[in-house]
Amino acid sequence: MAQARELRRRIKSVQSTRQITRTMEMVATSKLKRAQDRVVAARPYATALADVIGDLYAPDLAEQFPLLRQPGPEGVRRVALIGVTANRGLCGAFNTNLIRETRRRLADLEGQGAQVDLHLVGRKGAAFFRFTKRAVASQRTDIGERPTADHAQEVIAPLLEQFAAGKLDAVEIVFAKFNSAISTPATTMRILPIAPPAAKAAGVPKADYLLKPSAAAILEELLPLYVRNQVYRALVETAAGFYGSQRTAMKNATDNAGDMLDILRRTYNRARQGQITQELAEIVGGAEALNG
Repeated sequence: MAQARELRRRIKSVQSTRQITRTMEMVATSKLKRAQDRVVAARPYATALADVIGDLYAPDLAEQFPLLRQPGPEGVRRVALIGVTANRGLCGAFNTNLIRETRRRLADLEGQGAQVDLHLVGRKGAAFFRFTKRAVASQRTDIGERPTADHAQEVIAPLLEQFAAGKLDAVEIVFAKFNSAISTPATTMRILPIAPPAAKAAGVPKADYLLKPSAAAILEELLPLYVRNQVYRALVETAAGFYGSQRTAMKNATDNAGDMLDILRRTYNRARQGQITQELAEIVGGAEALNG
């Protein structure tokens, strides 16, 4: 009897858990669609910016803009590394993979002799590096899973100033690249200095612009905008990756809860059947004892 009661309690507990995970799966699916739309909307703008910069770029102009300044012969000596994670868990190994990539890139840069300033976005990354007592230059935990262009500007603006002043040789960001809802690999991208555009293939015409006031004045506005857009894309792709990973994790949890319920119900039915059989045997034995 005690075993049957314990099994009933466990069945109710698993049913409640499955209801929660199923609800979280549905919520993550709904939010994933909106986050995915933001990723898709950001990509054409980034492509257009890169194309315009590529068409305006010229070696003589590049010397005028600090954001295009490439590392010298001594290489990269001081780097700002932005590590992006989510604010919440229940998303499988999503945050773990981002933290692992951040630690790997930190080790690589420091192994090359570079001094690394770590900047964190997201509670999970901040909590991990606080636990490991790693020095952090800055951290943001208020952005959440709906980043905006203003958030990206707030993250990158001080680093832009430091890079332009020559205090940084490079700025990199670790984020979840959103390939699909089930493919969000942790990726490192260098956003400063801006790499010179690749030469266009032979036969591809270069856009013919009427430039006013000048190519230099336009690049002066476009280059910071391009860098901000790179950060914004990293934030929205990480947000979409979080919802995709959470949906997958909650679906797996719901399926596992269903399998566990099947096992518990079969076990309960066997225990109940055994209990009924025992009670019948006791009744029959008592009747025979009275008749005897």
